[in-house]
Amino acid sequence: MTTFRHELGPSSLAGRRCKLGIAIFILAFVLWLLVPLAAALQAPPARIAAMSGAIFVANKVMLVICVAVMGKEGFLQLKAILSRALFPTEVGPTRYTIGLVMFCLPLVSAMLEPYVEQFWPDAGSDLWLKAVGDLMLIASFFVLGGEFWNKVHALFVRTAKVVDTGRMDASGTASGIVN
Repeated sequence: MTTFRHELGPSSLAGRRCKLGIAIFILAFVLWLLVPLAAALQAPPARIAAMSGAIFVANKVMLVICVAVMGKEGFLQLKAILSRALFPTEVGPTRYTIGLVMFCLPLVSAMLEPYVEQFWPDAGSDLWLKAVGDLMLIASFFVLGGEFWNKVHALFVRTAKVVDTGRMDASGTASGIVN
């Protein structure tokens, strides 16, 4: 079995074609800003729906054109740069704190909602507020990163053990909870 491996050169994004491809890539996503702009201008719903469909198709066509213009090497390097920027391997303390707030806030508000409704019957019955809480909970997993998902997954594995590799004791071994 033959395995093909592609190495990216350091100057794959330096050419004119790659810069044009990056511009097409950005334009493909900037087009989506026309939908809320049309809604703000009070365009008819049928027109907004038609525009959304047209932008969806145009987005896909523009991404194919972007790959054709940039070439395989340029597109793979752009994809690697965006992947590193959007999904870093290690989440910093500020991002982790923001993610934990995004994770805990919808859970706490959902737990307290029945009690709050006893005192203020109309306080938490908005459907849009519940939808925002659900979206925030889902988005928190992306903000917290893959390691947090591994921690949540370990809650459901009976044989999982906790080892804190961040703190070392005096002997130089990692301290943690191990049963």
